[in-house]
Amino acid sequence: MKIHFVASSTDSAQAALVRLSQKYGNVRLYEADVVVCLGGDGFMLEALHKVLDKSIAIYGMNYGTVGFLMNAVDEGDLFQRLENAQPSVLHPLHMTATTVGGKVKSALAFNDVFLFRQTRQTSRIQIEIDGRLRLEELICDGIIVSTPAGSTAYNLSAHGPIVPLSANILPLTPISAFRPRRWRGALLPSSAVVKLTLLDTEKRATAAVADFTEIRDVAEVVVREDRSRKATILFDPDHGLSERIIAEQFVA
Repeated sequence: MKIHFVASSTDSAQAALVRLSQKYGNVRLYEADVVVCLGGDGFMLEALHKVLDKSIAIYGMNYGTVGFLMNAVDEGDLFQRLENAQPSVLHPLHMTATTVGGKVKSALAFNDVFLFRQTRQTSRIQIEIDGRLRLEELICDGIIVSTPAGSTAYNLSAHGPIVPLSANILPLTPISAFRPRRWRGALLPSSAVVKLTLLDTEKRATAAVADFTEIRDVAEVVVREDRSRKATILFDPDHGLSERIIAEQFVA
């Protein structure tokens, strides 16, 4: 098995890169059977974008902090771990953002797409789902459209629901909603097209973020799941992403 190692810039990840490359070899990406990512969840998201649409899976070892998308650190018998690893297929969200100035920009997200106010003033957002107006005005700090894989990240911190990987559901979660104050969000089918229109943009500037891509001063954002594109992530047996999502719901 030919491995391509990638590592974050932390000292621990870089030291592991040297050790593992010497022990198992480190081929170029286009020659590899699998990519092994050394770092945390943020670095894994970057690596997932790099292997997107390539017929190559990615396996992470946690040299970061939370490591929800990663496996435990164990540098022994890596070939056997990779042989036994179980795949999870992730489809990204596709974001199309139109700025106040009329520029149209696109980005992909494996975790979430979220809007967030740029100033001290709240954002005012109109919500359409599949062409139907669902909420005339949401006054809030922002709003999140999450994938199931990302439902335990920012979405969970904003009190959104955790969603099983196989549920084909996208959580839509407000961030500090002021009006309507009791609106807690919605669960949407993965086929839904979410259109978020920003109101009063001259006074209430808002940014849109897709994973690590930020677009400022947006006027309209359209989000949908792109089933035509995918990346495969590998997990040790009994520690797969679906199991982690379920287990996270029973954490005190």
